[in-house]
Amino acid sequence: MIGRLNHVAIAVPDLEAAAEQYRTALGAKVGPPQDEPDHGVTVVFIELPNTKIELLYPMGEDSPITAFLEKNPAGGIHHICYEVEDILAARDRLKETGARVLGSGEPKIGAHGKPVLFLHPKDFNGALVELEQV
Repeated sequence: MIGRLNHVAIAVPDLEAAAEQYRTALGAKVGPPQDEPDHGVTVVFIELPNTKIELLYPMGEDSPITAFLEKNPAGGIHHICYEVEDILAARDRLKETGARVLGSGEPKIGAHGKPVLFLHPKDFNGALVELEQV
C-alpha cells in the first residue's frame, strides 16, 4: 500500500529566511511560495533528487502551524508524506487496523493538487503522517 516518500514538511518561523538558507547554503532548487488556504499554510517546496522538503509557514492565527511554532519557536519537522495509489482504499484499510484519520476522513486537495489525508501521530510513533494519492 505505502509508496515512496513524497516529502518531509518542516514548519518554519521565517519562510523567506528558510528558503534562502536552502538556496544559498545548500544550493537547492527552491520553488516559489504557494498559499494553501484550505490547509492554513503557505508552502515552499525544495526539490531534491529523490524527494522534496516542504517548508510550512502559517496563514493567520488559526493555522495549525501557528500552534506548532508556539510550542517549537525555532521550527521543526511537522510531518512526513507517503504516496499511495488509491487514497480511499488506503484510508479504509488503515481504519480497519485501528488507525485514526484526522478531520472528516474525506480527502482534501493538497499543495500538489492531489487528494491528501492525515493520520493521527499517536498511531504512528509520534509522527504526523500525510498520505497523498499519486
